[in-house]
Amino acid sequence: MTLQDFIEKYDKPDTIVLLEGKRNVMDEDEEKIEQFGRLIAAQTQHIIFRSGNALGADLYFSRGVSSVDKERLEAIIPYSGHRKATNYAHKTVSLDDVNFLNEPKVVFHSKNHKPTKNLVDKYVSGKRDSFSLKGAYIIRDTVKVLGLKGTLLPATFGFFYDDFTNPEQGGTGHTMQVCRMNGVPFVNQHVWMTWLNSIA
Repeated sequence: MTLQDFIEKYDKPDTIVLLEGKRNVMDEDEEKIEQFGRLIAAQTQHIIFRSGNALGADLYFSRGVSSVDKERLEAIIPYSGHRKATNYAHKTVSLDDVNFLNEPKVVFHSKNHKPTKNLVDKYVSGKRDSFSLKGAYIIRDTVKVLGLKGTLLPATFGFFYDDFTNPEQGGTGHTMQVCRMNGVPFVNQHVWMTWLNSIA
């Protein structure tokens, strides 16, 4: 897939594109991630870009998009006020405002992340302590892909920044897995960094 292929297929109303990845970013990649955010926002008109408002790749992608068109950037956050100082999104959805009794699919896919399965159960049951909030981060990652009934569209496509020494692990790996299980195509930096090189 080329950049032009992507634009022709996905630059349409109601397209939601994930921009996210690992918190630990190689120094030489920071500017590339931000540059890609600028590129993909500048080259499209209709796409809404979705972030998890995390440190690292999420932050750099979001900076890039917001420098072009902040109104097409939305963030899904695990609790109200999460990283407020560096939230560049025009629209923010907090899990504090979600009734997960109405979101069984989100809960199901969140519990597929085995290391936090019990923490997800605790969070969904209403507990709000330092342990259950760890489950909220995985739920957030699930919501980014699946959306929420009646209020948040599901993702259409995803761009990820991964750690190739330990690929598809943690929250980023979980998000990729939810994408796979729900037919949401995605690529990592092996693909989108070549797009940057093609326009350099």
